[in-house]
Amino acid sequence: MRIVMLGAPGAGKGTQAKKLIEDYGIPQISTGDILRQNIAQGTPLGKEAKGFMDRGELVPDKVVLGLVEDRLKQPDCKQGFILDGFPRNTAQAETLDKMLAGIGMPLKLAISVDVPFEDLMKRLTGRRTCRSCGQMYNVYFTPPKKEGVCDKDGGELFQRDDDKEETIKKRLQVYESQTAPLIDYYSKKGLVRKIDGTGTIPGIYGKIKTELEKIK
Repeated sequence: MRIVMLGAPGAGKGTQAKKLIEDYGIPQISTGDILRQNIAQGTPLGKEAKGFMDRGELVPDKVVLGLVEDRLKQPDCKQGFILDGFPRNTAQAETLDKMLAGIGMPLKLAISVDVPFEDLMKRLTGRRTCRSCGQMYNVYFTPPKKEGVCDKDGGELFQRDDDKEETIKKRLQVYESQTAPLIDYYSKKGLVRKIDGTGTIPGIYGKIKTELEKIK
């Protein structure tokens, strides 16, 4: 079971990926996690990536692909994996496909979690975090009992800078221009399964599992 998760920021793909990990025992491959781990361990690729980051440059796709390939060759990936956050554009997807073919691990499915723009805005701009305990709320969907006050410890709730409306709009625009074309790319390969990302978390997960059962 080799899957790539697609969806805009706030679509909930990370939440669904965690449930897949629990049920199927396959690892989630996050390029951010791999980068941090390799840098911390001082691997050759980690040192190379750190050099770019220290200069304020983006880590080149070639280095990222090398890190992903090393990770996929580890024993826990033999039964499958979930790619989350990579690839981010069609050029990366094409290079990834060649690499996966080279190691005999082609993708089986691209799950696209679809959520209307208005709902994404509410999910992201509505988030509030407790300054003292970190508890999360959403003013539209899961508001605190008292506005601006944490139910758990009475701490002040605040909105992070990256959850403000203008920032969120920019993030969604970047997704639409760079990452959304991946859906077309994988659709042409017959891999995309579109999942309605509105409703309850268990309900959405049930739809994903239905699609996964078809490829077993």
